[in-house]
Amino acid sequence: MVKNNSDKFKNILEILKAMGLVFGDIGTSPIYTLTVIFLLTPPTYQNVLGILSLVFWTLIVLVTIEYTFLAMSLSSKGEGGIIVLKEILRSIVKKGRSIIFITFLGYIGISLLMGDGVITPAISILSAVEGLELIPGIGHIDQNTIVLITIIITIILFSVQSRGTDKVAISFGPIMLLWFLSLFTSGMISLLHNPVVITAISPHYAVEFMTHNGITGFFVLSEVILCATGGEAIYADMGHLGRDPIRRAWYFVFLALVINYFGQGAFLLKHSHNYNNFNILFTMIKSQAQILYIPFLILTLMATIIASQAMISAMFSLVYQGIRTYIFPLMRVKYTSTHLRSQIYIAAVNWGLLFAVVLMILVFRKSQNLAAAYGFAVTTTMAISTFFMIWIFKRQQIRLKVLIALFVFVVNLLFLLAVFYKIPHGGYWSIIIAMIPFLTISIWTKGNRAVHKSFRSLPIDTFITSFDQLYSKGNILPGTALFFTKDLDMIPPYMVHCTISSNIIYEHNILISIATMDKPFGTQKLFEPEITEGLSGLEIQIGYLEKVDVMKILNELQIDPKVMFYGVDDVHTRKATLKIFSLVKRITPNFVQFLDLPYQKLHGVITRIEI
Repeated sequence: MVKNNSDKFKNILEILKAMGLVFGDIGTSPIYTLTVIFLLTPPTYQNVLGILSLVFWTLIVLVTIEYTFLAMSLSSKGEGGIIVLKEILRSIVKKGRSIIFITFLGYIGISLLMGDGVITPAISILSAVEGLELIPGIGHIDQNTIVLITIIITIILFSVQSRGTDKVAISFGPIMLLWFLSLFTSGMISLLHNPVVITAISPHYAVEFMTHNGITGFFVLSEVILCATGGEAIYADMGHLGRDPIRRAWYFVFLALVINYFGQGAFLLKHSHNYNNFNILFTMIKSQAQILYIPFLILTLMATIIASQAMISAMFSLVYQGIRTYIFPLMRVKYTSTHLRSQIYIAAVNWGLLFAVVLMILVFRKSQNLAAAYGFAVTTTMAISTFFMIWIFKRQQIRLKVLIALFVFVVNLLFLLAVFYKIPHGGYWSIIIAMIPFLTISIWTKGNRAVHKSFRSLPIDTFITSFDQLYSKGNILPGTALFFTKDLDMIPPYMVHCTISSNIIYEHNILISIATMDKPFGTQKLFEPEITEGLSGLEIQIGYLEKVDVMKILNELQIDPKVMFYGVDDVHTRKATLKIFSLVKRITPNFVQFLDLPYQKLHGVITRIEI
């Protein structure tokens, strides 16, 4: 009995944690979604029911079915996300032109997700601060003041990232639970005054709206998608919290969101005669209980900050996965928690995001304007993810899921076509923002391939012949030397220069190779104690989300190196894109610095490479 109670309490805590870390983005969508939609279409009875029906079925198809049912059935050691989908598919397809196509789509999806990571904090915090205008007795607030307050909050949020969110994250769950209870309660109060809107659950209202409004109705889909933004976090955060807690939390979150959207619809129908583009949620709360408006506004601001924090943490994780899979340059990673490996901080990403978010706030100034740029990145990423799922399910011969995924993909395509309407109205910013990580990935991967081709490595067999001759002469240095190499079968030029050309040979010489596995977690080490006399090899295979602790592994194998040698590439080229690669390579940390090894033992050897 005690054990059952303990398990129940643990499950409740896990669900609370999921509410705080996963549903911040999608949970704050009611602040602006319907308000933005009814800027495009008048709030008539038929239009309100049609929009509510579209919102309801969007949450069902693009969140519940796509992510909680289809995507969450696919994982790599419990991990989810578009990079995981890409790696699962790559492992199934293995070779051919399909690999290039999969990789290209994956890069687009990753880049657009990062674009979404810029717009989410901007629109969330800005929409919450705009609620200050409705505080009783405060009067009109200048738009410049709202923008300034938003920027100050944003700067504070990004400035505390280096300290980690582990200590405050425990409060995220209860705050978001209170937020969803507030959404549910306020929506239900409004709904009870006009329960007729419940009939919007029927999909025929959505179909009727689309058929009666023609092309205008179709373009409304570009704003309806706002209700599903943040849905991808359900799958991406699966590895941090587990499948079951996220699914259980979603049932409650879904109910709270639907009731609130329907409550806003009921309120709008009641006040359609004097509707003047007001914020529907804030006006509804104020009309229900003025005394509770300020506490609700404070809660709204806290919820939007939590939503922004979740997106910032997701960007750190995404870039870290990219570093470990060699698609992003190496960057300094700080681990901010002793027991949560997902808690990391990357300074370059943090300050780059802050600059981009502040720029978006200054450019768009209003949440309604920002909504024009929001949705394109999310919808495209959803479509790519569903396409990957169809391919995977087809290879796995799961016909039912293939059919369901095909249906979801068609729905995704409809939304994607609709959001193309947004491109000239601000949506181009999603593309501009996404181009930065996409070009970074393209230049970095192209440069690495060029370096690999130009790298005059020596086969291990050829190297051993010369090494044995020098080692047998007995002119060796005492102690153990480590030589970092990409592959144990090929000796890099810097090592040939050190040992063969310069006669720097130690008593014990160990080749060490660190390889990233396709799966997110796990560590495997293969130690070959004697390739030849005086020469050993150590291969470390590590999951792409694991923290690489080389010194710990060396201690486990009782290896105490006196010196550690590594190669420093001095890249020279005449091609413009490769010159950028060369510059980035010079200003970013060497992989040995990334491993955080004892600097007093490190010796870098420069190798000039022409590409």
